[in-house]
Amino acid sequence: MRIGCPKEIKTREYRVGLTPRAAEEAIASGHEVVIERDAGAGAGFADAAYEAVGANIVDTAEEVFATAEMIVKVKEPQTEERKRLRAGQVLFTYLHLAPDPDQTRDLLESGVTAIAYETVTDGAGGLPLLAPMSEVAGRLAPQMGAWALQKANGGRGVLMGGVPGVGPAKVAVLGGGVVGTQAARIAAGMGAEVTVLDLSLARMRQLDDLFGREFRTRYSTRGAVSELIAEADMVIGAVLIPGAAAPKLVRRAQLAEMQPGAVLVDVAIDQGGCFETSKPTTHDDPIYEVDGILHYCVANMPGAVARTATIALGNATMPFMLALANKGWRQACEDDPHLLAGLNTHSGKLTYAAVGRALGLDVLSPRLALKL
Repeated sequence: MRIGCPKEIKTREYRVGLTPRAAEEAIASGHEVVIERDAGAGAGFADAAYEAVGANIVDTAEEVFATAEMIVKVKEPQTEERKRLRAGQVLFTYLHLAPDPDQTRDLLESGVTAIAYETVTDGAGGLPLLAPMSEVAGRLAPQMGAWALQKANGGRGVLMGGVPGVGPAKVAVLGGGVVGTQAARIAAGMGAEVTVLDLSLARMRQLDDLFGREFRTRYSTRGAVSELIAEADMVIGAVLIPGAAAPKLVRRAQLAEMQPGAVLVDVAIDQGGCFETSKPTTHDDPIYEVDGILHYCVANMPGAVARTATIALGNATMPFMLALANKGWRQACEDDPHLLAGLNTHSGKLTYAAVGRALGLDVLSPRLALKL
């Protein structure tokens, strides 16, 4: 198979879909790898590193899309990239279709077979290709929020860890999954007073067993959310419903109850965001203010630490990428129901139920899609 990796074109997206090590493994398995020139530069991977393992460097994205049987990326294809996709081609990347009807329409019209990192599952009920970026984004969230809290950036002027005689920042984390756990660990490590809200008693027991008094947990109710955000200097949105739009846990009217200059960090923004007032931002212009509350809603947070994020993502995606290349997408998905769970579109059909519910579209069973 010819595997293609274009340079990411989303604003300030420095990650790359294939590391030189992943390219080397694919080539050792008998495949051809085509990389757009400078695709890995932002993550610290020079073209020479790809050439050293046998990959071909081409000058333009057009060449990659036109010749590759499988496109491996990081972020969802942008408008100009979607025009280059075609039926019979496999796209393997993050998609986040539920809040993105335009992308969904374009993928369906192209006929491409699109497999989304964020909906591939594992035997433990986890999301193995989302987890590494959730870990990165979770660890970044308190760091970005702390920057926004500085008075010069519009925030309350509160130091996360406080100083002797002055209390620390209060941080509320909505969701105790991978993102929330990592965010709570880092915020607590910075000295903040941290509370994690979750609906799962079993998960809260796990967090208590793992982290003890490092941070607190509370059962998530509307009342608990309202109480905590009213006191918080920072609220981190870390909820996830796999493949579906994120629930809106904080409404605009509630912003009036918060401390002026408090910060909302919405890590769920790729799935539409969990604050009613959230809208995607970029690393170029990361924060905005609504009713006196700062919002940090960068849709590709891990791109800020591109080298770490690229290597972490590559470690997770490589086995699945090789399975798709070695077996072809149909056989790979037939053999692995967890990979089949990643199938979102094929031959003009939507194949992921949560996206269909979010966008009001008909959905074909992934198993039936294998027969098309």
